Formats: sequence, C-alpha cells, structure tokens
Amino acid sequence: MALRDAGPTGPIQSVSSGEQAIAYLAGDGQYSDRSRFPYPFFVITDLKMPNGDGFSVLEYLKRTPEFAIIPTLVLSASSDLDDIKKSYMLGVGAYLVKPHDFNKLRALMKIFYDFWMACEVPEVDITGKRIKTKSRGKLGERFPQKG
Repeated sequence: MALRDAGPTGPIQSVSSGEQAIAYLAGDGQYSDRSRFPYPFFVITDLKMPNGDGFSVLEYLKRTPEFAIIPTLVLSASSDLDDIKKSYMLGVGAYLVKPHDFNKLRALMKIFYDFWMACEVPEVDITGKRIKTKSRGKLGERFPQKG
C-alpha cells in the first residue's frame, strides 16, 4: 500500500518467498507469461523471507549478468551492518531500513519511487534481458558486451 501511494499506476507484482522472486525474475513456471507477469522496472526485496531469503535474490541477480542491471532496493527491518555490507557487495542499488510507522514508510517509498523514476536505466527486452548496444567509439567501448 505504501508503494502504491507513492505513485505507481501500473501493476505491482508481489511474491512471498525468495524462491518465488527468482522464479518470477527468470520467467519460470507460472511466471513465464510476461504479458501477465512483466519483467519489473525495479525490485524491492526484504532480507528475511521463507524459502530463499533476499540475499538469494541478490545473488541470483548478480550471477545472471543479463538481469543484473535492474535497479534493486533492499527494504529490511535489519540495520545490521553485515546485512547492509553484504547487500551492497551483491549489487543492491540502495538499502533502506523499514520504519515502524506507516506514514514514514509511505514517505520513504515516495522518495524511492520518485528517485528511480528520474533515473536512466538500461533498455531491456520483454524477458528482462538487456538489449545490446553499439559501444564502438563511445566511452563504454572498453567494456565488451557478452552475448
């Protein structure tokens, strides 16, 4: 509800476990129909979830380079410094500690949503795989694209 209040008008997909999040991102099983389950513009994950925690989701994104470009937020009750460090080591774009007050959570989601909507992000196809660009003659030329 806090994210919906922040401004998104399109569908917000939600899953309840790390395994489901990875299946959704991979387009496996029930999530294979990208018209019903579109690849997300960004991911918000908690760390503590059943059947695969948020670190599992971050590890999946990091080890799957074609998906590693998706903006990702950890929204967790944990303020543990090791959790924060590990999240950033796994490529998370931002780590926020969940406030206990719903109005504060709503305000935090508004800041997060407005920020990511202002950011430029790499173009992806319907499956979430990045679209190959032509880097020849550009600054990014020294970073070869695989695939």
